[in-house]
Amino acid sequence: MSTRSDTIPTLETPRLLLRPLTLDDAQAIQATFPRWEIVRFLASHIPWPYPPDGAESFLRNIALPGMANGTEWHWSLRLKAAPETLIGAISLMARGGNNRGFWIAPEWQGKGLVSEAAAAVTDFWFGELGRDVLQAPKAVGNLASRRISESSGMRMIGTKMHDFVSGPHLAEVWEITAAEWRARKQPA
Repeated sequence: MSTRSDTIPTLETPRLLLRPLTLDDAQAIQATFPRWEIVRFLASHIPWPYPPDGAESFLRNIALPGMANGTEWHWSLRLKAAPETLIGAISLMARGGNNRGFWIAPEWQGKGLVSEAAAAVTDFWFGELGRDVLQAPKAVGNLASRRISESSGMRMIGTKMHDFVSGPHLAEVWEITAAEWRARKQPA
């Protein structure tokens, strides 16, 4: 199944609005994203140092075409209490072995916001898109991301070397199936 970019919904969590990315988000991404503590464990295709037009280039050449093709789904993370402020982003991708990625500004880390966002997009992945499995690789050293996977019921299925902005690192591949996700959501 695929979803066109014009039909990607805004998702809500108790504290967040997840709005589909648009070109209008370029300035906010450019102001927030290029920090080492955000990018070091992201995929090596992200340019570093981040160029002055990095956010606009990402939106024009990767995110928006992927959304239009129905192969990628990208949302900004915004607090409901301050919806005008972009604090991060979360994405789903229909590519083998790497279906979900996210980043959040350091000042918003450790507050459970990404866990909320990850649950919302995982619901979308399995419910709206009808996918059978979600996989997410992460650097072994990215303990915060690992905790998000663990708390959402994912299990580590293997390791492999992966190129990150900070260089090659051993990566863990985390996975959850649609059946496992639905079972977690059933009342006890």
